[in-house]
Amino acid sequence: MSPADNTANLSFPHQHLLGIEGLKEQDITCILNRADRYAEQNRKTNKKTDILTGLTQINLFFENSTRTRMSFELAGKRLGADVINMSVAGSSIKKGETLLDTASTLNALQPDLLVVRHGSSGAVKLLSRKVNCAVLNAGDGTHEHPTQALLDAQTIRRRKGKLARLTVAICGDVLHSRVARSNIHLLNIMGARVRVIGPSTLVPASLASLGVEIYHDMREGLRDCDIVMMLRLQTERMQGGYFPSISEYFTLYGLDYDKLSVAKEDALIMHPGPMNRGVEIDAAVADDLTRSAIQEQVEMGVAVRMACLDLLTQQKREQEMGR
Repeated sequence: MSPADNTANLSFPHQHLLGIEGLKEQDITCILNRADRYAEQNRKTNKKTDILTGLTQINLFFENSTRTRMSFELAGKRLGADVINMSVAGSSIKKGETLLDTASTLNALQPDLLVVRHGSSGAVKLLSRKVNCAVLNAGDGTHEHPTQALLDAQTIRRRKGKLARLTVAICGDVLHSRVARSNIHLLNIMGARVRVIGPSTLVPASLASLGVEIYHDMREGLRDCDIVMMLRLQTERMQGGYFPSISEYFTLYGLDYDKLSVAKEDALIMHPGPMNRGVEIDAAVADDLTRSAIQEQVEMGVAVRMACLDLLTQQKREQEMGR
């Protein structure tokens, strides 16, 4: 559990959640505190509440997703919202409709919440300017994935009791990872020390401008770390040779017990999923219940997304009650 916090009743002053960049420490704390409540509720027999009864949530995923889409759907339903999953494959988008035309159509349906995943960076922000409802970014291109960073922070905070002054290593394909970018922004805001580790082809030197320490040697980068956050190799976004072979990549950058031995003895292992076992992480390490928080990340995903849906509609609900 997170430590007692006097900021439990902070409000969230934003209309949308498009990214972590631009948020303040108190905004993040507000979400995590609300998520703590939902984490406890989700462990009870009755997991449902009715605070979003009468509100409509549309999940619009232009990219395939399992964890994020299911998590948002479950979050909305547990809060009592009417949840609609829009299938892009069978929609007018596949018939040539533009993103702005889609926004116009969605706006006419008068949803209250729009959850969007898109393959192009900035597409979700563009949509948010064309609709009248709250928009949540479920991942846009290589830009950001804010709720993933929030659920990672929630997992760390519950396990370690804090985020400030922890040393967090983000390892692997940072170049293509929106998860890495959102986590870097969040961890910097919350006062953690961030390292990124990987081959020079997947960890551009320009990342130093984000306030991180860059390592190309896994053991050197993991030394005395509190958190080891592995990333999936996003081969679907790669054109050309970023590394000689999968086996060589695993030898140099795959997390196994030998490399993990230089981190702190109680270092927490994390992965946003889906995992490529034997590529970025050894199966035994991934399944080590004493060290791995990967399943807890999935659990916290629902609680964090419930908190975000709740906070982004709070002002609207209060206005309705005051009428």
